Amino acid sequence: MPTPLPDNDIQQALSGLPHWTRAGDSIQRKFEFPDFRGAMAFVTKVADIAESINHHPDINISYNHVTLSLTSHDSGGITNRDLKLAAQIDDVLDSR
Repeated sequence: MPTPLPDNDIQQALSGLPHWTRAGDSIQRKFEFPDFRGAMAFVTKVADIAESINHHPDINISYNHVTLSLTSHDSGGITNRDLKLAAQIDDVLDSR
């Protein structure tokens, strides 16, 4: 089981993930798409990535807005696993 990262390590890592913010024991990013279909296509891509690494984000969908929250529930906080998934999610957006 991964160990939660110290606050300074999290802040340093977030400097390389500029759209992600700290939200308690998770990191979070909000996304906006042209329509519901675009939001759902993005969520499907995120689900595929998450499933492939067995790490699953909390996902909130409201029409064309998607909010992702990443935390390692089994570790009780933010771990390198969350930061890795955030970077992979950002890569999905860069490849559009």
